[in-house]
Amino acid sequence: MAKWFFEPGHTAAEFCARHMMVTYVRGQFKNVHGTLVFDPANPRATSVEVTIDAAGIWTGEADRDAHLKGADFLEVEKYPKIVFKGNQVELNGAHDAVITGELSIRGVTRTVPLRVHYLGEWQTPWWEDGVDKGPKTRAGFVATTSINRHDFGVSWNGSLDKGGIVVGNTVEITIDAEAILDEA
Repeated sequence: MAKWFFEPGHTAAEFCARHMMVTYVRGQFKNVHGTLVFDPANPRATSVEVTIDAAGIWTGEADRDAHLKGADFLEVEKYPKIVFKGNQVELNGAHDAVITGELSIRGVTRTVPLRVHYLGEWQTPWWEDGVDKGPKTRAGFVATTSINRHDFGVSWNGSLDKGGIVVGNTVEITIDAEAILDEA
């Protein structure tokens, strides 16, 4: 099986949660690292390990980012990493699968299914210090899942009139991943 690594400059984990009952807040993590064992000819044998720097959360609002990094939400000082490890693969067509694995947030680990769409692979340039040292083989993936934030101990909230809440319980997650074949 071929081993791949996620290219952090082109891999991101994005999230979306309901805010104030009327809209959604979106944010992302860009410091995503990990490895993938994957062969398009044998996708059932796929495994993945991903680590996200929790302190890298970005929503476009510095005060909100600081709150999300604090004890009410991710508590990044105590839990600096978000980790996913999965190897249970269920194929759903030529380019789609569900990879089930263990997601750890705030020291709590839960089993989570990732719906993955394989975007294909391509030979591309590889630039280092202004020199093309390619070609390198790159593969693309989009993965999605939904989690209940309370399952991971992220339970802060505020009340609104008529039974409303400040932050929704469901968090939608989308991961755009660019993997590079490790030829070492």
